[in-house]
Amino acid sequence: MKTYTPPFTITEKILSYVSKISEYITKLEMIEPKSIAPTLRKANKIKTITGTLEIEGNTIGVEKITALIEGKKVLGLPREIAEVQGAIKVYDYIEKFDYKSLDDLLMAHKILMSDILVDAGRFRNKDVGVGSKDGVVHIAPPSTQVSKLMNDLFLWLKSSDIHPLIKSSVFHYEFEFIHPFIDGNGRVGRLWQSLILYNWKPIFIMIPVESVVRDAQERYYKALEDSGSIGESTPFIEFMLEAIMISCQNVLINDPLNVPIKRIDKIVELIKKTPKITIAQLALRCEVSEKSIKRDIAKLKEQGKLKRVGSLKSGYWEVIIKNDNKTVV
Repeated sequence: MKTYTPPFTITEKILSYVSKISEYITKLEMIEPKSIAPTLRKANKIKTITGTLEIEGNTIGVEKITALIEGKKVLGLPREIAEVQGAIKVYDYIEKFDYKSLDDLLMAHKILMSDILVDAGRFRNKDVGVGSKDGVVHIAPPSTQVSKLMNDLFLWLKSSDIHPLIKSSVFHYEFEFIHPFIDGNGRVGRLWQSLILYNWKPIFIMIPVESVVRDAQERYYKALEDSGSIGESTPFIEFMLEAIMISCQNVLINDPLNVPIKRIDKIVELIKKTPKITIAQLALRCEVSEKSIKRDIAKLKEQGKLKRVGSLKSGYWEVIIKNDNKTVV
């Protein structure tokens, strides 16, 4: 029996985004996840939860979400607080989910919505439409078809060898099209795309894509509508890949808690040109303190990308390039 294949077209824009994101991920992987400060992991988790909930109209805000993550009590509407608590629980569990398991997706919905829906973790048993300020924009498939459609989608997810960046976006769109639950579909769709990306590259646990989607919320919904209008997920894939690319850029460039990748690249280039360059000279050229340069140098040495030959006074640096299991200095 032929398995279902979601319709989409690989465009030049999609290929460009995949290439650029892969480049950014390579740079981000220079920072081992275990070496990233816990404060950064927490900050990105807060951004992720705030982003995905604000898309759905939750008004709790980042300060109260931070307090709830820290176990503190806050004032707010009971439903909104329940939404935050559910999101905290499900994102705490994200690294344990199997993205190819439909049972795990149902479990995720139950964790996310158990304090809100009596049928959390179960597919809807009635027909629904998706509305906007302009009225109903999408009539979801009949409830009697949901189970089959979701099983078909997961069979494709397991068997497809398309690039994970594209696969995650296609899944996200198809999931929203099916709209398998009475409530919580947007949150679960975004969660599952993040999970697929995390299983491709664990560094995605540090990249709060949901916060960028929140900032482009109108375009997010328009991409869903445009895809629905043409009968394939291509516009939505393009939108999500752009959001992922921007998220990577934000982590690389704008996050003050992150290791400055551009500075590390500059240090490597300066050492290549002048192997006898001193810490003081590097600090001057990079416009940072000597302490910062020493920290960056230590990271490069730990990663096996730099070594010191001779003494600090009379020796020199060697940049180590690994290529096809060979080391070139």
